[in-house]
Amino acid sequence: MIELKDITKSYKVGKESFDVLKQINVAIHQGEFIAIMGPSGSGKSTLMNIIGCLDRPSDGKYLLDGEDISTYKDIQLAKVRNESIGFVFQQFQLLPRLNALKNVELPMIYAGLGKKEREERAKQALTKVDLGDRMQHMPNELSGGQKQRVAIARAIVNQPKLILADEPTGALDTKTSYSIMEQFTQLNEEGTTIVLVTHEQEVAEYARRMILVRDGEVVSADEQVRRVTT
Repeated sequence: MIELKDITKSYKVGKESFDVLKQINVAIHQGEFIAIMGPSGSGKSTLMNIIGCLDRPSDGKYLLDGEDISTYKDIQLAKVRNESIGFVFQQFQLLPRLNALKNVELPMIYAGLGKKEREERAKQALTKVDLGDRMQHMPNELSGGQKQRVAIARAIVNQPKLILADEPTGALDTKTSYSIMEQFTQLNEEGTTIVLVTHEQEVAEYARRMILVRDGEVVSADEQVRRVTT
């Protein structure tokens, strides 16, 4: 599904150039559940942004379903993001003046779907994450866990092949974090590819495989045993 070949990301500060990512080679297969871990400043968020087409590599190739998208124009990358990738962020990124249903409808507006289909699919997505009774609630009327479930519903409503989650439990308490990770586990068991960035070992243990990034390099991509939860 995803193949990163010799990916490098550099930034210039004055006359100096700094390599944030150095010759990254990673393969992610359809249906995997991957955790990307690493200390602060390791490059893991930059790697996530490149996988999510939010940033471009300075060098190397990014193959998505065999297609080299590293040379795509901005409008092409926007289309890939909307059709193939769902995003879940630490701070939820919900629009405060829209209720849960309207927040979930947003990706479908960009995809050009009609009002009736948008509403139907948004209702289905919210029901899937156990928020069928909170559709008309505004974000300030929802708990942190409920906000994150709205974000997950928004991420899955266009039926993407890949969900990217950046510290999805970082703003949540422990009990709520378990609930959110169970949602990701269920989505993965249904066939969705999940890639999440986290600094929490307990969260990473939900994944089947962990990629460890340090100083801009992948230092390991070990197989992980999914942790058993009750």
